[in-house]
Amino acid sequence: MSKIDDYSNPFDAVTDFENALSDYTGAPYVITTDCCTHAIELCFRYSMHESVTIPKRTYLSVPMTFRKLNIPYTLIDQDWKNEYNFGFTNIWDSARLLSNGMYKRGQMQCLSFGRTKPLEIGRGGAILLDDKNAYDAIKQMSYDGRDLSISPWAEQHTFKVGYHYMMRPEECVEGLNKLNNNEISIGHEFSYPDLSTISIGNE
Repeated sequence: MSKIDDYSNPFDAVTDFENALSDYTGAPYVITTDCCTHAIELCFRYSMHESVTIPKRTYLSVPMTFRKLNIPYTLIDQDWKNEYNFGFTNIWDSARLLSNGMYKRGQMQCLSFGRTKPLEIGRGGAILLDDKNAYDAIKQMSYDGRDLSISPWAEQHTFKVGYHYMMRPEECVEGLNKLNNNEISIGHEFSYPDLSTISIGNE
């Protein structure tokens, strides 16, 4: 069983977990994040869309993310299990799915490692993708705009706008151990409320 103390550079644990997720899901590239909501946000920041559709029964942070990004959304009556596609995009909310070979070619699938999820760490998320340009851009965006080939980061003098959305190495070690031990459940059934019946902000 791996421990964070086994790593002279703790961020190598992040790479190990991302590589293990890549092998398990079949996604050529994986970017870990601090939560699924931020994984979704980063995907939409990379490939902005004029509008999107989402199921009316999903978690509250999803429409709030689109409000934050100023992307108009429409709630639709859609039955789904484990994952759903954001309409008119190649981006998926796959928070309740983690299975061997699950990756869909050409897509961005956003995972959750929160409570009640198949790989339950308590917090964390990931993006599965196969576009190298998108991988490079979103990875840098998730690390405060840092170029990870430059160390220490203070030697980098020009930054793109980024976000502090990376997954902690300690959580990656826990996820790696659970994945290696096949501690993956089918997730818990959850009945989301109808978001069309609530008001967000000044709607």
